[in-house]
Amino acid sequence: MSFVQRHAAKLTASAVITACIVFTLQKGGMTLVPEGGDFKHVRWWTLLLYVAALVAMSYFRAVRWRFLLRSFADIPTRRILAVSWIGFAAILLMPFRLGEIVRPYMLREKGKVSMSAATGTVMAERVVDGLFLSIVLAVALVYVPTIQPLPERVVGLPISVQSVRASGFVMLGIFTSAFATIAVFYFARTWAHKATLRVFGLVSKRLAERLAGVAEKLATGLHFFGRGRDAGGFLFETALYWGLNAFSMWVLAWGAGVVHADGSAITFGEACAMMGMLGCTVLIPGPPGLLGVFQAGIYAGMTMYFPLRVVTGAGSAYVFLLYSIQLVWTVVAAGFFLVLDRSTRSQLSHTPGLAEDTPGDLENIDAA
Repeated sequence: MSFVQRHAAKLTASAVITACIVFTLQKGGMTLVPEGGDFKHVRWWTLLLYVAALVAMSYFRAVRWRFLLRSFADIPTRRILAVSWIGFAAILLMPFRLGEIVRPYMLREKGKVSMSAATGTVMAERVVDGLFLSIVLAVALVYVPTIQPLPERVVGLPISVQSVRASGFVMLGIFTSAFATIAVFYFARTWAHKATLRVFGLVSKRLAERLAGVAEKLATGLHFFGRGRDAGGFLFETALYWGLNAFSMWVLAWGAGVVHADGSAITFGEACAMMGMLGCTVLIPGPPGLLGVFQAGIYAGMTMYFPLRVVTGAGSAYVFLLYSIQLVWTVVAAGFFLVLDRSTRSQLSHTPGLAEDTPGDLENIDAA
């Protein structure tokens, strides 16, 4: 069965979501490609600084994974970088985050790295990232001053600014709960298993067993907490990754001419808030390339801090440059290893969900 046939429903749904978001943005007066005049304030040399920060950010985003893997395998940095950058491209380009399976599958190695262990580390990484980003966003929403009065709606979208702000705190609650859950399963597995069976078993014993099993697998990704050096290294490089992300967004926004009503430049705190709002929107399972979803997240953030004329002018140029450069870099970085490394091409071609006639059920992969 071909990839298109196997994922026809998801591809169709992602196309519908993309069309709806793009239509809504255009109806609200925004376009995916700005007019030429919107670029008149761009300091083009800042694109080089942005790209340099983006490359550094992508490096730390990838290689920090080694700290999560060390509890059961010592993987060369080059291989982690290759698998991660190819995996990031798959996540970006495939709908409904189908590419999440690529990294753990490409890294699995019989007798050394099991599929469940690799998947557990990826999920732990996701939860820590979500918690870190939601904390940054919550702090920014509380302490970074917004324009007054706040607009009723996000520019280009039929969504209230107040509901957008509330979504940041909802994200904090979700990731705090997720982290607490897998932490309990890691530090008190027997008790957590029994509690899950007792609570969810009232509804369905089979469901309770399945939920407990999933949580236990995810908890294996927290093994790095038992090794102080690995925990410290992972958290430090995670902070570097997100710090460079916010810095790069700040530099590009300044370079694109995003300013306040009085002409003052964007602050680092505002860049952190926009990064957090982008994190909220990309949680929405959706289209390939995050088309529309990405733009909506940045516009939601900018609406809280900048006047309408800036958001629809220099702001639209900023969003276009931010999205385009990230998309091109992600594809180029993955392509670099796919062209030069034959083994990564072979691994990718046999990844479930991507290869022809490959079973979609991954539950028995560890036995392979």
